[in-house]
Amino acid sequence: MPTSTGYEIADGPAYDWDGRKRGTTPFSILQHTIAGAGQLQYEKRRYRIGPGETMLVAIPHAHRYWVERNDSWSFFWIAMCGQEALRLHRAILAAAGPVLRLRSETIDALAGVALDLTDSELTAGRASGLAYNATMTLHDDVMARHEPSPGTGRNLAIERVTAHIRQHLDRDLDVCVLADIAGMSRAHFSRTFHLIEGVAPSEFVMRERMQRAARLLINAQLSIKAIASACGFVDPNYFAKAFRRTFAISPSEFRTTGMYAAQHRHSTGENSADGQWPR
Repeated sequence: MPTSTGYEIADGPAYDWDGRKRGTTPFSILQHTIAGAGQLQYEKRRYRIGPGETMLVAIPHAHRYWVERNDSWSFFWIAMCGQEALRLHRAILAAAGPVLRLRSETIDALAGVALDLTDSELTAGRASGLAYNATMTLHDDVMARHEPSPGTGRNLAIERVTAHIRQHLDRDLDVCVLADIAGMSRAHFSRTFHLIEGVAPSEFVMRERMQRAARLLINAQLSIKAIASACGFVDPNYFAKAFRRTFAISPSEFRTTGMYAAQHRHSTGENSADGQWPR
């Protein structure tokens, strides 16, 4: 879910945020520089974020960003919360760090989402769909350039398992089945998988199923029952509950808002916020 969005011109040292002093509720901030520059101290490294660069930070975290005296920083931002958005943002941070150089198409798409989110009549469901689209656009751009190739510093047995999971989300993916594919005992497989992927095998499977469900709800003309089956759920009601836990809205609401957002951007051509932001 998006929590706030907008366009801002920040001047001088009055603009100063500390990621350890913004409460304990997790959320993340995506902030794209249009003009000027901001400063970011991220853990033990300092960055200057100039035009065309995008900052991504998660909160709470040890970072600080600010504007130097006599400088200004012009940017648009989207702040988001929610389990799936935060997971994807952390994956991006782990792979590429907090300062990103995105493709122009990605920046245009993010600016369009930020502009759409300023609509005062926006429903919570549509806002969630827009935030999901923004996160997946960002993730696809960054991870396409930073995900390691097979066999380079990763466990080949675990890669074989993750590939099997993604190709067979409609089938039984019990941990014992996956351990057999990896050629490991269940206990050793579970430990190894968690060490490499950062989550338990069952959580990884659920996340992959939810991502497939979201894509199918937006892009495919299938019934929700058929989508549930394609994602490995025998019971559509359980699928709906799992989907709501992940995205905070029902599959039917997500389908409506996601398709509306895609059609709206296509029909209006609103792909850039240049000159369109309220001052």
